[in-house]
Amino acid sequence: MPPRLRLALALHDHQPIGNFDGVFESAFQDSYWPFLNVLEQYPDIPIALHTSGSLLEWLVEKHPEYIDQVRLLVDRGQIEILGGPFYEPILAGIPRRDRVGQIAAYSKYLEQLFGVRVRGMWVPERVWEQSFAGDISRAGIEYTILDDFHFRSAGLRDDELHGYFLSEDEGRLLKIFPGSEPLRYTIPFADPNATIDYLRQVANQRPNSVVVFGDDGEKFGTWPGTKQHIYQNGWLRKFFDALRQQADWLKISTLSEVVDNVTPTGSVYIPDASYREMTEWALPPAQQALLLKLTHDAADGSPAKQLQPFLRGGFWRNFRVKYSESHDMYTRMLQVSGRLDELSQGLAASEQPDVLAQARTELYRAQCNCSYWHGAFGGLYLPHLRNAVYKHLIAADNLLEQATGRSGPWVQIDAADYNLDARREIRIASDRLVAFFAPARGGHLYELDLRTIQHNLLATLNRRPEVYHEKVRTAGERQGQPATDKAVSIHDLVAFKQPDLHKKLQYDAWPRKSCVDHFFQPGLTLSRFQAGEGSLGDFTTGVYEALIRRAPQHVQLRMWRAGRVGPFDVTVNKTVGLNRESGASRIEILYELENLPTNVPLHFGVEFNFAGMAAGAADRYFYDARGDKLGQLESVLDLRDTDRISLIDEWLGLDVALESSHPGGVWTFPIQTISQSESGFEAVHQSCCVVPHWDIVSPPEGKWSVQLTLSLDTSAAQARRLREAAVVA
Repeated sequence: MPPRLRLALALHDHQPIGNFDGVFESAFQDSYWPFLNVLEQYPDIPIALHTSGSLLEWLVEKHPEYIDQVRLLVDRGQIEILGGPFYEPILAGIPRRDRVGQIAAYSKYLEQLFGVRVRGMWVPERVWEQSFAGDISRAGIEYTILDDFHFRSAGLRDDELHGYFLSEDEGRLLKIFPGSEPLRYTIPFADPNATIDYLRQVANQRPNSVVVFGDDGEKFGTWPGTKQHIYQNGWLRKFFDALRQQADWLKISTLSEVVDNVTPTGSVYIPDASYREMTEWALPPAQQALLLKLTHDAADGSPAKQLQPFLRGGFWRNFRVKYSESHDMYTRMLQVSGRLDELSQGLAASEQPDVLAQARTELYRAQCNCSYWHGAFGGLYLPHLRNAVYKHLIAADNLLEQATGRSGPWVQIDAADYNLDARREIRIASDRLVAFFAPARGGHLYELDLRTIQHNLLATLNRRPEVYHEKVRTAGERQGQPATDKAVSIHDLVAFKQPDLHKKLQYDAWPRKSCVDHFFQPGLTLSRFQAGEGSLGDFTTGVYEALIRRAPQHVQLRMWRAGRVGPFDVTVNKTVGLNRESGASRIEILYELENLPTNVPLHFGVEFNFAGMAAGAADRYFYDARGDKLGQLESVLDLRDTDRISLIDEWLGLDVALESSHPGGVWTFPIQTISQSESGFEAVHQSCCVVPHWDIVSPPEGKWSVQLTLSLDTSAAQARRLREAAVVA
C-alpha cells in the first residue's frame, strides 16, 4: 500500500570563501559532525545533503573522517548528494558560461569523491530567474529546490504545493520542488509533534502528496541556543523517533526517490524571486521599511491578509545598485571571466591548459555569493569576505598574465568602460599592481590591486543608511531609562557588541576611495571634517577630462577639471604616472592648481583610504618619517608640518608610504560601519582615512602644485613566502 505522504529532508551546509578557520571548525563541531553521528543511528531515515564546495574542500583537508562517514551513508543509500555551483555563487551574479561551468565542475568533483551520480542541486540563496532552468539542465542537473514563496509568487495556492513541478527554458526541462515554509519554522524549533501534526493534516487533505523541508544545516547546532536544544536536550533524536512512529502513513524519501516514483504535480514558470527576506533586503531602505509595514499589516488578521501572496520585494541584482562596492566586485569579476574565456579560445588553451584551469578555479572561488549582498548578517559588510573575493580575482588575473607569456617588469595603460557606467575608466597596470581610475567620478582611484600579496588596498565600504539603524537609535535613546514590564517582540530586541553604537551612526556623502580632491573651509578642523562637514567646491565627485600617454618605460594619466570653489573658478590638474624602472610599485601623483584667486586663503586636501589593513592590532600601525610609531591604524591623528606618513601591516607584509613635496598637515581617522551580525550590532573597521592637506595663499600667477608619491612595499611578505617555501622544501 503506498504511503499517504512522503517527506523529503534536505540540508544545506555552507561556509563562505574567506571565512575564518575557527568559524569553519566551530560549525563542524556544533552542527555538521554531531548531526551526522545521530543520523547514522537511524538508517531508515534518509536525507539529501548539499555541502558547498568552499566548505567541502575544507572538510576534505581538515576532517577526512567526516568525508568517510558521509561516504558510508551514501553507500548504504541514506544520504543523497546534492550538487550546485561549486563555490556557492548567486546564479544571477555570474555569467551564463560560469553558471554552467561551476555546476558541471562540482558534479564531477562530487561524483569522484563519493562515487555516485549527482542528479539534483541546491540553488544558492534560492535566487531564481527563469532562464536558470535552461542553464541548470544544460549542466546535467535533473531537479532542484526553491521556496514555496517562489511558487506563491507564480500564483499557486499553499494547498497546491505538495509535490514537484516541471519547468523549462528554451526546451530544457527541470523538475522543481517547493520547500515548506511551515516546516522551516517548526524544524528544529518546535516540539517534533508540531511537525507531525502538520504533516498529518497535509496527508488527510491531500493524500499521496509530497512535502519537502529544505534549510540550512547550521540551524542544527550553530545558530544561537540550538546546540543544547538539538543535541544535549535530545530534540533531533526525538524528531527522528517521531518520524519512525508514523511509518504506517509517512515515508521519509530522498528527492530522487520522489522523482522516480511520483508523477509531477504540474508545470509552472516561476518569476524572479528569492526567499521572502532576501527580496526585502534588496530594496532601498525607505521602500524596505514600507514593505515591512505592509507585510506586518497583512499578517495581522486584517483584510490585507488576502494581499499577502502578492506582496513582493526587490530584484536580487539590485544589490549591485544599492551597494556600489558590490557592483565594483561584480564588474571586476566580469573582466577576469571575460579574459579567461577569450584566452580559452586561443593558443593558451593548448599551450597553458593547467594555468588556465587554475585561473578558472580562482575565478570560481571569487564568485562565492556572501560578499556581494547584505541582509540580516554581515555579508558585504565583512572586510575579510570582500578581501577574499579580491584575493582570488587578483590571483586569477596574475595567472592570466602568466598564460599570455608576459614576464619581467612591464607597465601598461588602457581606457574602457570597466565598471559599466557608460563612461570610460582608466586601467594602469604593471607586473606589481593594477590601478583603476574613474575620471567621470572625481578622478578617483577606486581599485588598487597589489599582485604580490593579492590584495586590493581600496576594497573599502561606505557608511550608508540601513533599515535596522532605527533599532540602534531607538535602543540608544532608551539607555538609562527604567525597564518596563511590556513584552517586546524578539524582532525588536537589540544586542550591542560595543557601547554607544547609536552615537557612531554616520553616512558618507562621497565614495571613500583615493585621490578624492577637497577644497575645505579655511581653518577647518579634523573633528568637523571627520563629521562630514566643511568641504567646498564641486571637485569631490565632479567629472574630470582625461588623457593617457604611453611610452615603453612609463605610462601617464592626466586628468583636469575646471570647477568652482565658492565664488571662484579654479582648475585642478592631476597627473598620475607609473614608471617601469621604479619597480612599478610607486605611483606618482602631481597636483597642479590653476586660476587661483590671489591673496585669498585656500585650504586644499587629497583624501586616501586604505582597506584591508586591520585596526586594533599592535603589529598594524602608523609611523612617521623618522620611523616613530604614531598609533594603531584606528588612530585619530592631526599631524602638522609633515611630508610623510606610513602605514604598516606586518601580518600582510605591507608597508604603505605617502610622501609630499610640500610639508603640510595630515589627518587620519577610521571609517567604521554599524552593521548587524548573528550576535548583535557592531562597529566594523572598514578603512583608514588619510588626508594630507595644505593652507595655500596663491602667488600672483595663480598657480600652486604638489607632488604626492604613494609607495607600496610588499618585500616583507615576499621574504616570508621564501622562508616558508624553504621550510617546506
